[in-house]
Amino acid sequence: MTAEFAFLVGVAAAEALKGAGRAAPTVLIGRDTRRSGGMLTHALTAGLTSRGAHALELGVLPTPGVSFLCRSLNAAAGVVISASHNPFEDNGIKFFSADGEKLSDTLELEIESYLERAGMLSAVTGADIGLSERYNRQEGHDYRDFLVASGPDLTGLKIGIDCANGASYELAPEVFTALGADVHVIHADPDGININTGCGSTHPEAIQRFVQRENLDLGVTFDGDADRALLVDRSGRLITGDHMLAICALYRHEQAVVSTVMGNLGVEHYLEKRGVSFYRAAVGDRYVHEMLRAKGLSLGGEQSGHVLFLDKAPTGDGILSALQTLSAVRGSSRPLEAWFDEIIMYPQTLLNVRVAPEVKARLAEHTQVMAALAQASERLNGEGRVNVRPSGTEPLVRVMVEGRDQLMIEQVARDIAAVVEQATL
Repeated sequence: MTAEFAFLVGVAAAEALKGAGRAAPTVLIGRDTRRSGGMLTHALTAGLTSRGAHALELGVLPTPGVSFLCRSLNAAAGVVISASHNPFEDNGIKFFSADGEKLSDTLELEIESYLERAGMLSAVTGADIGLSERYNRQEGHDYRDFLVASGPDLTGLKIGIDCANGASYELAPEVFTALGADVHVIHADPDGININTGCGSTHPEAIQRFVQRENLDLGVTFDGDADRALLVDRSGRLITGDHMLAICALYRHEQAVVSTVMGNLGVEHYLEKRGVSFYRAAVGDRYVHEMLRAKGLSLGGEQSGHVLFLDKAPTGDGILSALQTLSAVRGSSRPLEAWFDEIIMYPQTLLNVRVAPEVKARLAEHTQVMAALAQASERLNGEGRVNVRPSGTEPLVRVMVEGRDQLMIEQVARDIAAVVEQATL
């Protein structure tokens, strides 16, 4: 991700938004703590303003905060410069619509078409050039106020927070403190390089150790842009997005929820025994969101802690998800560890098999692979589940097997992986 490319994205976005009916569209720009974030913000701002759009720079802010402000500030669009849970050297540009949702396919294609001809546009000059401003949080429309209003009274709880040296490093401690918690913070000292490094939701062992060492009541850990969160109980046990989905579903009296093909079978069985239907979408919050909309539902999410509460916000929000889960826990008058003990997770194992691109693209056509999957399902005999899917970004096939017996699922996964490997020959 280069400054030159970010500039062109700004040019293309401004033209596409003007074509969608906004004469001088205002675009919000937020970012996480990566070193390249400032550079890319300035380049994107230059591209937007060079084509007559106005840029409102939000500074470091969690991804869902940009989504929230799109609606409250009546912006034409929002942009987040972040690579989420990836290493610091990566970065990306993510757009939100005026409603705080992901852009429509139509507008995305329009931006892409302008990217190809950005250098051929006639110049914008004089008073037609856009404005660039910095957002002043003190003027209202505050995302922090929304989060505090969404949370329970946390008085009396000692809570550990791992900010992943990312976008939540100031906001999350403020919110939990405002709700009355005795907050103990780690990894809230970003230097532009240390985001997600040995910390945050991709390394939950950090908060697990911290909670146990400091004798805390629970812990919360975010990823770099704070659109996902995981919890830890007082014993240091990890509360995944699957747990959070189940806890909130029961407390909110949901009729049905949406997970993904990677959602734990134990949670599916737990909820269905309690009258909650369990739907599975493809991996990715976009697909969870689409299925929620299609079925008229509010609650869905992924194991990673990316949970959607569509009655609260149009996108995944780590701080909101943690607060909603703790609202359910507090409202149930049962501690987090009691929920953990009740929701029995099935063991899962995941193997990544490197394959040739043509094998990845036509996996379902390999009869040996399909036969291995049928045999695996027979061996699991209704007490487990197999999911084999191509990676969306790498030349890999991911083999996931889950069931009651850890040794069996590991062997089944190895057997399937061996057949997939042979399919590459």
